[in-house]
Amino acid sequence: MASDHYPLDSAGDYPVADIAAAWRRERPGTPVSSIGIVTPLWRLAKLFGDDRRRVLARAGVDTATLDLLSVLRRAGEPYTLTTRELADRSMITAGAISQRVARAEREGLVTRRPGGGRRRSVLVELTPAGHELVESTVDQVLTREAELLTGLDPDQQNQLAELLRVLLQDVQRQLNDHRLTQVGEPD
Repeated sequence: MASDHYPLDSAGDYPVADIAAAWRRERPGTPVSSIGIVTPLWRLAKLFGDDRRRVLARAGVDTATLDLLSVLRRAGEPYTLTTRELADRSMITAGAISQRVARAEREGLVTRRPGGGRRRSVLVELTPAGHELVESTVDQVLTREAELLTGLDPDQQNQLAELLRVLLQDVQRQLNDHRLTQVGEPD
């Protein structure tokens, strides 16, 4: 029976099972095994993304700015990287990083200056205001996301993380696409 492949939630209703059953009924022979994995992943990505945006809105920062500040903060002192390094570590284009840096600079969160060696190299540095914002915001985001994962015990969280790592690497290999971008945002 179709519902044997899709567990029911506490209300006895799991829409993924209904979607798969409808496709089986309307198009017998159509492969539907991916629905039980891909559909919940899309729904979870949307829920996590929407929740993160709400947390960040309360903190007064957007996802792209937090990503920029976080990359600089994780780089360690002196919290300075070239725009090329920022683009590589953020896994976005040079044009997108330029827009993020310009916006963060206008907000007083980063400064930029010419890089030492290469003619067109630009160094971006976290300002004290940027450092303060990333410090407080990262804790808010990661605490909230940890709360959202409490439905899984630590062993289940580790197992899921490993399965997702394996799946992501294989899908990237199959698609020959190793970029990672923010969910719902263009590359």
